[in-house]
Amino acid sequence: MPFMQPSSTSFIVDALTRAIVEHRLQPGAKLAEQKLADHFGVSRTLVRQALFQLAQNRLIRMEPARGAFVAAPPVTEARQVFAVRRMLEAEMTRAFVREVTPAKIRALKEHVAQERAAVEHEDVAGRTELLGDFHVRMAELMGNQVLAQILGKLVARCALITLMYQSASAARHSNEEHAEIIKALAARDEERAVRLMNEHLLHVEENLTFDRKVPTSDISMALS
Repeated sequence: MPFMQPSSTSFIVDALTRAIVEHRLQPGAKLAEQKLADHFGVSRTLVRQALFQLAQNRLIRMEPARGAFVAAPPVTEARQVFAVRRMLEAEMTRAFVREVTPAKIRALKEHVAQERAAVEHEDVAGRTELLGDFHVRMAELMGNQVLAQILGKLVARCALITLMYQSASAARHSNEEHAEIIKALAARDEERAVRLMNEHLLHVEENLTFDRKVPTSDISMALS
């Protein structure tokens, strides 16, 4: 399926990242270089470069003599990722309140409406991406691209964690909490907005079932 420019690895990185974030590639899935090269219609060298970038972002792990696998974060790492997000997003929320505008609130409301539609239509891939992107969207609306990039990487790692451990009812709850956060932002209620954001991230973490078995997936089906 040679549908990308053979001179770039960015398409492979983007495609694999999306497959991981949308839960089409499962934690522990083996990423065979030759299968990926055949799928994308490129050389194994380009695939290897893409896998290296993904390993730098902690989305995959490289094992000597075994190859590349979708990362399967342990419980301790899962808790650390959420702890970092709470620290980072508390200050982001404070800054957002201080420069909130009606246009920014409309943009967030539109995003939450898309989340709700994906939840109601049981669009697992769509809702997973949208629920995570709510936090990145806040940073983008602030014009802080560095923060948006950092959050994007953390959200991608959280997608692996939630795939492994999240319960089925958590998506609707997250959407409702996003709506409440927007109300506090619109009211310029800084303390309430920060508290709601912190509680929201805590709820996501608390709803994780850490004794769940890790699923596996076939790479060809995941990327098709």
